[in-house]
Amino acid sequence: MSSPLPLPLPLPLRLRPTMLSDLDFVLSVENDPSNLPFLTPWDRTQHEGAVRFPDFRHFIVEVGSEGARDGFVILQGCRSPNRSVELKRLVLQRKGQGLGRRCVRLLKQMAFRDLHAHRFWLGARLLNARALALYGHEGFVEEGRLRENVRISTDLADGYDSLVLMSLLDREYEARQALGLEATA
Repeated sequence: MSSPLPLPLPLPLRLRPTMLSDLDFVLSVENDPSNLPFLTPWDRTQHEGAVRFPDFRHFIVEVGSEGARDGFVILQGCRSPNRSVELKRLVLQRKGQGLGRRCVRLLKQMAFRDLHAHRFWLGARLLNARALALYGHEGFVEEGRLRENVRISTDLADGYDSLVLMSLLDREYEARQALGLEATA
């Protein structure tokens, strides 16, 4: 009887600060048709501001030993006197490979350990069931909904979507750590 093959190790993943030279890539990922139903794209000037303004952290998601770019992340409220940090945007090219979960875990570590957040929060569109399930599994608690506050106008649909607000508090994160639920990314 042969022994089972070992599972492949996950590809290395890291977040590095976005440079202005990355913005064409950022805009292309953000405007990819597979991502557009779940976000309202920013223009270059908004991304430039997020790269430059100290209250934001704008990162490129790099995957693999060569550090291939796969997406980007934006945190906001990094200097908030209320210690409330927002996961403003997480956009990836590859889906269904666990990269989003690994990014969320890295971002939670950053928010609570490095930025000393009391509250780490986000808003996700109700249509984005995959993201909502991920955030719930990663300990975020639904706080409420902004009903039909996002206009959707595409070739396939014209209407509104709701925004689901979710958060994770520092004590909840620490409890998850104590239970071993916060495995490293």
